Amino acid sequence: MKMRMKQRFLTWFDSYDIYDEDGQVCFTVKGELAWGHQLRIYDAAGCPVGMVKQRVLVFLPRFDLYEDDVKTGEVCRELSLFVPRYSLDWGWTVSGDFFGWDYSITKEDGQQVARLSKVLWQWTDTYEMDVADPADALHVLMVALSIDAANCSDGR
Repeated sequence: MKMRMKQRFLTWFDSYDIYDEDGQVCFTVKGELAWGHQLRIYDAAGCPVGMVKQRVLVFLPRFDLYEDDVKTGEVCRELSLFVPRYSLDWGWTVSGDFFGWDYSITKEDGQQVARLSKVLWQWTDTYEMDVADPADALHVLMVALSIDAANCSDGR
């Protein structure tokens, strides 16, 4: 399954539209007023399905992930020298490239869950997501939102 996450232009808070392979909106993300990033995720029908909430006052970026207002996981940036790395409670690891534009999400057994790529030369932040199992689409979206928020907080 392929998805495209595109940040909306000229919004007060972070807002994104996520499109499927056919160009249809499959998720919408709206930022909320909070300390740190707080992003609520809605499905195509407008029903809330998840949230990404940044923890504040931590050394490295951390994000709590919620599905239907129940905490289901956490994304933590790891200390690394040249490439960005993240770990997740679900047993996933995220490895980025030197520039922080391309990421690979894998399970503990090495099986690839998804690939994320930042689309360059766009007016707003745009990511392409190639998800191996469509059932993981919401989780991959949460990871992508966490990475984008961490990069924004770092000034990138």
